[in-house]
Amino acid sequence: MDDILKRLGQRIREIRIRRGFASQEAFADYCKMHRTFIGHLETGRKDFRLTTIIRVADALGVTLSELFAGAEREE
Repeated sequence: MDDILKRLGQRIREIRIRRGFASQEAFADYCKMHRTFIGHLETGRKDFRLTTIIRVADALGVTLSELFAGAEREE
């Protein structure tokens, strides 16, 4: 499970940067979340609720399937 959280966190970071949020702080402000929480999401150190992921996906302007693309378990 930790690997999936890390891959999802990397995916969030990748999309965040691509969408023009150069810093975690700028993205956290936009999402109305704390910067350290975004940092924990991006590093896979924090487990989170589905509602949080939906909020992040909405803020990034992507669907859940786009957000999860590449985060699934590697075989």
